[in-house]
Amino acid sequence: MQFAFTEEQELLRREAREALSNGGWSREELAEADMSFLDRAVLYEEAGRANVGPSLFDDTATGDEQLAMVALEAVGIGKKALELAIEYARNRIQFGRPIGVYQAVSHPLADTFVETELARSLAYWAAWCVAEQDEQLPVAAAAAKSYCADTAVAACERSIQVHGGIGFTWEHVLHEYYKRALAIQSFRGYSRAHRALVAKHLLG
Repeated sequence: MQFAFTEEQELLRREAREALSNGGWSREELAEADMSFLDRAVLYEEAGRANVGPSLFDDTATGDEQLAMVALEAVGIGKKALELAIEYARNRIQFGRPIGVYQAVSHPLADTFVETELARSLAYWAAWCVAEQDEQLPVAAAAAKSYCADTAVAACERSIQVHGGIGFTWEHVLHEYYKRALAIQSFRGYSRAHRALVAKHLLG
C-alpha cells in the first residue's frame, strides 16, 4: 500500500525507486529540481529504502526541515527492513514449514507493519508542514523524528532476529540499514529530547 498524494507523486516514487537503487540522483540534482518539499519527501523516503539517504541530505536546510528529512528516510529504512524480514520468513523452512507461520515471527512483523505505517503518517505531516510553512512545524518535526527513528531501529532489530544467524553477518545488508537507523536516532538529540518538546507544546 502506497500513500503518495497524487498520481504524479506515485510516478515519482516509482522513478525514484529505480533511479536510487542504481545510484542515480544527488543532493545537487535535487536542489536544482523544481519540486515542493512534499515531492522531495517521496525521494527522501525512497532514499531510505535504497540506503542512500545521506546522498540527498541537505545540511543547509533549517533544523526542522532536517528533522523531517531524516524522519522520512527512517520510514524508508523501516519499510525495507520489514520487506527483507517478510521475504525471509516466507522462504525459510524450519520443521517443514515457513518460519512465518510461527507467532514468534509473525507477530513482531505485524507490530513493525503497524508502527511503520504510523511513522509514515507522522513523517508526511511534518513534510506537509514544511511545504506549507505551517506553524505546527516544530512539533510535527519533533514528533516525526522521535517516532520514525525509534521505529526504524526496532524494525531493523526485529528483522535481524527473524533472519537468525545470517542477519548478524557482515555479508547481509541489514547491518548497514541498522547502523543508519541508529545514526538517525541520535541525530540532533535522541527521542526523549524531541518528546520533551512535544510535551511542552501540549502542556505549555
